[in-house]
Amino acid sequence: MPRESMKSKRERALAVCERMEEHYPDAPPALDFGGDPFRLTIAVLLSAQTTDAAVNKVTPVLWERYPSIEDLAAADVSDVSEIIRSIGFFRTKAANCVKCAQMVLADYGGNVPCSMEELQKLPGVGRKTANIVMNAGFGVVEGIAVDTHVFRIAHKLKLSNAKDPSHTEQDLLKVIPRELWGPVNHQWIRFGRAICSAKKPKCGECFLVDVCPSHGK
Repeated sequence: MPRESMKSKRERALAVCERMEEHYPDAPPALDFGGDPFRLTIAVLLSAQTTDAAVNKVTPVLWERYPSIEDLAAADVSDVSEIIRSIGFFRTKAANCVKCAQMVLADYGGNVPCSMEELQKLPGVGRKTANIVMNAGFGVVEGIAVDTHVFRIAHKLKLSNAKDPSHTEQDLLKVIPRELWGPVNHQWIRFGRAICSAKKPKCGECFLVDVCPSHGK
């Protein structure tokens, strides 16, 4: 089978984005954070290798107990662990939550930095988290956050065959126009949950079926 040209892949990626926009216009972030960049940072940090729904259950309790950055910075890690113990890797995440709050206070005057480079200096924050915080927290789009849904769908649509999220993001940035990067994560998460799930994809209901190279395979 001949290798697909970049032109063809870009045309398909554009069609995907246009249809996603038709079906999921103004898709909200999957995590509840009340518009606060710091709470968003913590929520995304907690979401690694667990579901957004699980995170949305524990964060209200966390913020009731520790309503400010100062409160969380002074928190006992074991107490934070107890609050979030229902999610994966809760002990490591609890320690990172407290360290992250302490670093935001000490190094950034209590304000989450609006920079990909600076965000990734925070404990527990990688490129995916930084992308989401920049996008949803500050309205600044510098990339595409590749979580499990975006990773799976990018490969299902043959827009990437990279082995990891970082290189998958770079592939997506090459085929999706920059002005369309912003809503990709939120829209593809909704699509992945509603239609293109990992276990039981609903191909019969899919609005991308005619542009999906994986259909019927």
